[in-house]
Amino acid sequence: MVNPKKEVHLHPCKLIVGMKQSREFEIAFVGLKPDIHVFNYTIDDSFFEKFEKPEFHNAQVDVKLTFDKKQGLFLLQFDINGKVTIPCDRCGDDYELPLWDEFKIVVKQIDDELVADKVDEDAEIAYIGRSESILDVSSWIYEFIVLSVPMQHIHPDDKDGNSTCNAQVLQYLNSIKETSTNPLWDQLKKNINDKN
Repeated sequence: MVNPKKEVHLHPCKLIVGMKQSREFEIAFVGLKPDIHVFNYTIDDSFFEKFEKPEFHNAQVDVKLTFDKKQGLFLLQFDINGKVTIPCDRCGDDYELPLWDEFKIVVKQIDDELVADKVDEDAEIAYIGRSESILDVSSWIYEFIVLSVPMQHIHPDDKDGNSTCNAQVLQYLNSIKETSTNPLWDQLKKNINDKN
């Protein structure tokens, strides 16, 4: 299930000129018979070196790609499962964040000259030319792992419902909250009270 909080913007799977690419993520689909094929990838920090640096590190992610080859199109399902280390938005300390998600995309083969016009047409459909014989899935793997990370990163609570954030930072934040006042909020509260 795609995380509903995140907007998916897929990029076409093309080799990035000037960057070292691993053939590990290239699927030579011409040699595959029409059927379901499964590819497994183990992703660590070295994978992200050729992309924009993500906000996490210590990635240990398994990606299972189910590749269903049909006549003129492919149905791809990416199952993401693993963990990354990421800073907590509340206390700033790193913590281990488990990842699990599922993403689907349809890849259609069309006439080569039509591909450029179709690139941004539909977020869940990608287009490749009929003359293509290899599909590089590395950019999708990157995007789907990044999309698996929730928007907010907060240490999980322990089994008793207590925060596992850095206790000193929480104490400091609470002391600031108790001693500081915001004139804008004070005025808003006064306006609300005056109306009642």
